[in-house]
Amino acid sequence: MRTDAMTLKQLRSLISVARTGSLTQTARFLNQTPPTIHSQIKNLEVAAGQELVSRATDGSGFYLTRAGEALLIAAHRIEANLSHAERQLQALSQGMAGNVVLGTVSTAKYFAPRLVRLLQDAVPDIDVELRVANRSEVIAAIERGEYDLAIMGRPPRSAMSRAVPLGPHPHGIVLPPDHPLAEQDGFDPNTLLAETFLSREDGSGTRILMERFIDRLAESHRPKRVVMSSNETIKQAVIAGLGVGFLSLHTIHDELAQGRLKLLRGQGLPVMRHWYLMYGNEEGSEPSKAARRCAKEIESLNGTFLPQISA
Repeated sequence: MRTDAMTLKQLRSLISVARTGSLTQTARFLNQTPPTIHSQIKNLEVAAGQELVSRATDGSGFYLTRAGEALLIAAHRIEANLSHAERQLQALSQGMAGNVVLGTVSTAKYFAPRLVRLLQDAVPDIDVELRVANRSEVIAAIERGEYDLAIMGRPPRSAMSRAVPLGPHPHGIVLPPDHPLAEQDGFDPNTLLAETFLSREDGSGTRILMERFIDRLAESHRPKRVVMSSNETIKQAVIAGLGVGFLSLHTIHDELAQGRLKLLRGQGLPVMRHWYLMYGNEEGSEPSKAARRCAKEIESLNGTFLPQISA
């Protein structure tokens, strides 16, 4: 393998082909011609010493081989490092101490903007950029080195050594105010499992936690589920009486205070987890000085930026 013969243009072509499955679309996206893209991929394969891209048997497009997938991981990390350097240089040119990308899972968007504002007040010489995604996307971005810091619940086991607890993260079953279970102290599991559960999508940490809660009630029982792509949609659907939801209580602070939603009360509720602050981009990487300063400020807040739930 000749890494010295690989170029950024070739790696970017590989990234785009992996995303689009098309040489034509890659050429359009990179402002090149399809023959140029084909040549770049072939030259990259010569440097790698093996096939990286293959055509689908049905002629529908192209896909990466196992070798191509392995090189794609490195290509993403190279792009992330270059983007990081670009942001750092831009921040320095503007007289700032650096740039920090803070990634959060979508559930954290209910307090993350306030946290960024607190950071701006505490470290005004650092440019803090907030990015929001679901759990699986955040983990992938951490592995690619796209985030300097990340806030999420239940970090991957491989990254627990770089995770610092920030504060409690309660979850529970949310009901419309007129639901028969809304005013009860305790609940019958069979009655609850007869409800339609409004669920987040695969890859969501909230979805994983909901599945575990249901399994504890009745391991072999699978209640009806309707998948929705956001907490906001689930909240509105619960209010409309379409079913019950399992959500982070930090996402429903306002609705609880206004009486638009109620919490199910009973044994095992709320389900308590924690928020964590993740350091570093990948295993063994060292956070920048700006990232360490921001992390120190976040830790010093002792979770005061989290919504206070009383229901």
